[in-house]
Amino acid sequence: MKDVLDVTDRARATAALTALGVRPGDVLLVHASLRSLGPVAGRARGVLDAVRRAVGPAGTVVVPAFTPENSDTSPHYRERVRGLDAGAVDAVRAAMPAYDPALTPAPSMGALAETVRTTAGAERSAHPQTSFAALGPGGARLLAAHRPDCHLGEDSPLARLYEADARILLLGTGYATCTAFHLGEYRMPGPPRRGYRCVVASRGVRRWWEYEDVALDDGDFAALGAAFEEAAAEGDVRVGRVGAAECRLVRLRPAVDFATAWLTEHRTAGG
Repeated sequence: MKDVLDVTDRARATAALTALGVRPGDVLLVHASLRSLGPVAGRARGVLDAVRRAVGPAGTVVVPAFTPENSDTSPHYRERVRGLDAGAVDAVRAAMPAYDPALTPAPSMGALAETVRTTAGAERSAHPQTSFAALGPGGARLLAAHRPDCHLGEDSPLARLYEADARILLLGTGYATCTAFHLGEYRMPGPPRRGYRCVVASRGVRRWWEYEDVALDDGDFAALGAAFEEAAAEGDVRVGRVGAAECRLVRLRPAVDFATAWLTEHRTAGG
């Protein structure tokens, strides 16, 4: 058997996902690096088609559709204005568009997320910075009531995915990008909080909005993921190849439960 599967054929890509363990009716939170997967017919559209075929018409595909571009408290913004004078910084802030779930792109989330977001019938949650997009019959329920002052906690789609016993599909990406671990940050006792600010629209009027939420930090997620995989029960993590990439299918519930305990121990200890 070839070590690298030729994924120019979408049917073979679907077969590789099925071999990894994706099943009809699954709810999947997907992260993907198309570059890691190698050549795919149709690129992002081809990958999405393969995933949707694997989960079938009863399955739901969810992706992060985050928009740090409309915030001046995000790392994306700090990098964008690095070295600019005050006038140039003011110009950047003035040009930031208000979040519109129907129109605002999510360029930093990658091509697959943008493909899901722009596909006919896609749902998108309302959070102006950390929205999710979804395709499938469970999308509206999973993405509803995403409270605007709760990035990734109990009033976000991550908690609904936890309740749905969803799985995480890491296509050529590692645990460093595993968004679900953030739910563990909210479930730590007394997580640190900080202020956030972004551009929203209120009755068609653009304005800046400030709010407080848990201080999100993914700097230790790679180490967290490695520890989780080492301790995972049978079936909680499946590893296989799709195209040129090593990929993982992870049960979201045990991953979040482990993250909550691991983050509580390591961050409280200052590790």
